[in-house]
Amino acid sequence: MHKPSVKLSNKGRYAVRALFDIAFFNSGRPTQVRDIAERQSIPPRFLEQIFQDLKRAGIVGSKRGPQGGYSLSVPAERITLGDVVRALEGPIVLGERVGGGRRALTDDSKLVTEAVFKDLSSKVESCFDAVSIQDICAKADSLGLKRPGSQPYVYVI
Repeated sequence: MHKPSVKLSNKGRYAVRALFDIAFFNSGRPTQVRDIAERQSIPPRFLEQIFQDLKRAGIVGSKRGPQGGYSLSVPAERITLGDVVRALEGPIVLGERVGGGRRALTDDSKLVTEAVFKDLSSKVESCFDAVSIQDICAKADSLGLKRPGSQPYVYVI
């Protein structure tokens, strides 16, 4: 028996993980693709494609050179999961995408169910918009994930 589900694509999941990585492990500063790919187990070539979409959306910027990489263009608290999903996959929609009323639907029950799915889509989108990359960083802190340099200094005399 097949159970229907709403599933975020690998592209969307990887993008969230990559943005979290930059924010959590490098405070939003330029981070090399190879470092993110290694920490997050994301294929580097796929990650480059994801970053191009995120760059077009103004979520990340890039800098060339040995100290370069991808960085957050806006603070982590202002980047929501909804922003990421829309940048990569378009609008968050459950059900069919009906082209702005241009198509005449003769089945009234279909109109009703699509209206329900439209309402649900708005609620799902609100949930995605309620979670920021900073919220994910706070979750990582609460789960005990260690940031680089978070070890206390030990002085030996």
